[in-house]
Amino acid sequence: MTGPITAGVDGTDESLAALAWAAREAVRRDLGLRVVHAWQFQPNAAADVADREAQERWVGDSVRQAVAEVAERHPGLTVTTEVREGGPVGTLVAAAAEAGLLVLGSRGHGPVVGFLLGSVGQQVIAEAACPVVLVRAGDRPSSEVAGHEIVVGQQGGPEDSAPALRFAFETAAARGAAVRAVRAWTLPPVFAYSPGSLKLLDDAGGLEPYEKRALAEALEPWRERFPDVPVVEHVEMGSAGQVLLSVSGRAQLMVVGRRAHRTAVGARIGSVAHGVLHHADCPVAVVPHA
Repeated sequence: MTGPITAGVDGTDESLAALAWAAREAVRRDLGLRVVHAWQFQPNAAADVADREAQERWVGDSVRQAVAEVAERHPGLTVTTEVREGGPVGTLVAAAAEAGLLVLGSRGHGPVVGFLLGSVGQQVIAEAACPVVLVRAGDRPSSEVAGHEIVVGQQGGPEDSAPALRFAFETAAARGAAVRAVRAWTLPPVFAYSPGSLKLLDDAGGLEPYEKRALAEALEPWRERFPDVPVVEHVEMGSAGQVLLSVSGRAQLMVVGRRAHRTAVGARIGSVAHGVLHHADCPVAVVPHA
């Protein structure tokens, strides 16, 4: 991973949990931490220059207080702060272009409108150039313990999930954790079969052996690169979202790939990432495809 770990802070409990998560991860990876706040002036009928300066000063003080608490917990950590004027989507997408990892709170209820409300959150995730980790307010360091795995979804061929697998193995190596690689499969419709696909399935001995072999092939280069990381190969019939969520209870982090889809109303993330983000209790990393 190149570039600092960047945390978006907006004054909510969720964003403060994200900041704490980002600080721990920066210490583990021996990286710097950058804290970014998107600030927008909130004028009223009698607003003047003094009001603007007061709001900007209040925002800066709030960010500095949050950073001071993190710096006290991690005295060796290098922390920088940026208060950028602008909307949250543009600010965070720009920050992601300079970051190795962007960490955000997964909800935004509080006195300040959070980053991840509806389409705003989806747009940030869909457009970010680096992996984005979403953290809930209830996240605690105790969840990052031995026995809790890094769960990663794998689909398609070896190249399709390579960025997500790389991120999962790097994270597991930094934490001394195991990787659980999950490949879900379903029965294809009859019309999807072709002579070529039937031969592949016949050579593999059936659908499930074929899926197991596909997962093993995708994992092979990462096993070689990270020989000390224990790996559990998990192949199960069912939808990808359901299978991933069924093992989320044992995860300290869940990693999914992201292939953004653009529609008339903007960017949308895939259904698997969308479902996991809404229902997984652990932090979720969404990694863009190469």
